Amino acid sequence: MSTGPILGGLSQLEGEQRKEALELLDATLAQLATGDGPSYKALNVTSVTGQVVAGTLNTFEVQLDNGSEQKRGTVKIWTQPWLKENGTNIKIKFQGEDDELDRTW
Repeated sequence: MSTGPILGGLSQLEGEQRKEALELLDATLAQLATGDGPSYKALNVTSVTGQVVAGTLNTFEVQLDNGSEQKRGTVKIWTQPWLKENGTNIKIKFQGEDDELDRTW
């Protein structure tokens, strides 16, 4: 019997899965900065969850630094690696702010 992830189920990532998710966060933030921005660096990640939903959705509770200020918020990265275009979506929502950054590439 398999104890793998349940489709659509949310799981707290640990160990190698957490490490891979953090690498994805850094790479996706770097990719975001190469376009029309903004540029953020993850400082303190307090939670990482993963969910399998027609791709993978990773949710990070994180403190981000844009070079002039630090903000706490939620970053969601949805990857569909089989798509040649628009296979990565990032959403960033800061605590206490109504606007949400939403970019796809």
